[in-house]
Amino acid sequence: MPSTHLELITIGTELLLGFTVDTNSAFLGQVLSNAGMRIVRRTSVSDTPADIRAAVDEALTRTSFVITTGGLGPTRDDMSKQVVAELLGLPLQFDDVVWQAVLARYRRFNRVPTESNRSQAMVPVGGIALPNQWGTAPGLWLESPRGVVVMLPGVPLEMRMLTEHEVLPRLRARAGASVIRSATLRTSGIPESTLAERIGELEDALAPLSLAYLPGTSGVDLRLTAWDLAPDDADRALRDGIARLRERAADWTYGEGDTDLAEVILSQLRQSGRQLAVAESCTGGLLGGRITSIPGASDVFIGGMIAYANRAKEAIDVSPELILAHGAVSSEVAAAMAAGVAEGSGAAVTVSITGIAGPGGGSAEKPVGTVWFGYSVDGAVDTQKSVFGGTRPEIRERAVQGALMGVWRRLGGASREPSTL
Repeated sequence: MPSTHLELITIGTELLLGFTVDTNSAFLGQVLSNAGMRIVRRTSVSDTPADIRAAVDEALTRTSFVITTGGLGPTRDDMSKQVVAELLGLPLQFDDVVWQAVLARYRRFNRVPTESNRSQAMVPVGGIALPNQWGTAPGLWLESPRGVVVMLPGVPLEMRMLTEHEVLPRLRARAGASVIRSATLRTSGIPESTLAERIGELEDALAPLSLAYLPGTSGVDLRLTAWDLAPDDADRALRDGIARLRERAADWTYGEGDTDLAEVILSQLRQSGRQLAVAESCTGGLLGGRITSIPGASDVFIGGMIAYANRAKEAIDVSPELILAHGAVSSEVAAAMAAGVAEGSGAAVTVSITGIAGPGGGSAEKPVGTVWFGYSVDGAVDTQKSVFGGTRPEIRERAVQGALMGVWRRLGGASREPSTL
């Protein structure tokens, strides 16, 4: 059975102004597709009756199935329920069961509801109130000749819990046995265009799976999606597809799903019984932060040195004469930083970063984005140069990924050197 098509409408002026990031849409996109529901359009509108009504009206005309988030609270700008009820011709009526649940929640927190909270107990005639154990505004499941409208609170926690406990069971029964599932292969160190050339005609051979290229500062993710298949068939097709992509991506792929390259490196270090230390200049601690964001990193990660100013580099045995002769951004200084932090920490594996993140400070010989990496592995020191594009934050993020990629390769992750990201 094919998936059910639906539209998603997020309601809130704060979303349009940019003060609130719409994480609800991302969550719903993932969990609904896994339940066999396909979001074909996503719309954000302000907290005005005309905009809400128009968006829901048009969405019902196109798909006859709509999910909304936001506008179910007790304040004056929470008017979604009333607008949709009028659109569907379903009068609102007071539901004492819902009201008692609201009162019970307030008692639990030793609070007294205001008169405006009674609006949260108004339910459209014939509608199903979805009990909200995580807030005061219940969700709503409304069916009419126009179609189905599912209304959820905008508060992310409440929306997620209601989706998982109340909405998904109903949607799975409606969608049947088919699912929409995705799998991701992570690559780094290879430009998107070059990766596309390597994959070539395989993209057509992957059908009925669809392939998306998702470039970012950490590399290019390859996302495969299986549409309208039984769960076992979808999983089988995705496993086969990822294996075939991995063959083409070869030395540029380091993991699947949401695997972090730092996590892969920590695993390599544990297996080899080594420890890691870092020395950073232009990244200012971002590399150490990336590593320590992985739980359990302390068993193999000793720490690092933020050697931003030249005199700080001298603290890890980078001589002023070396900096004067070659410049702070150079192979020689990167090598000395890696060797110096190895000597000071006793770590078997070290990596250093020194570069020009911009926006100024570059030259014809060393343009903005020039980064030198130094590596020391069991006493053997070498260096690698990259020139990254983008803004200052993007260059710094790419430098962190480049440093990790270099460690990964030198610990046996792959044989080839990374190219410019």
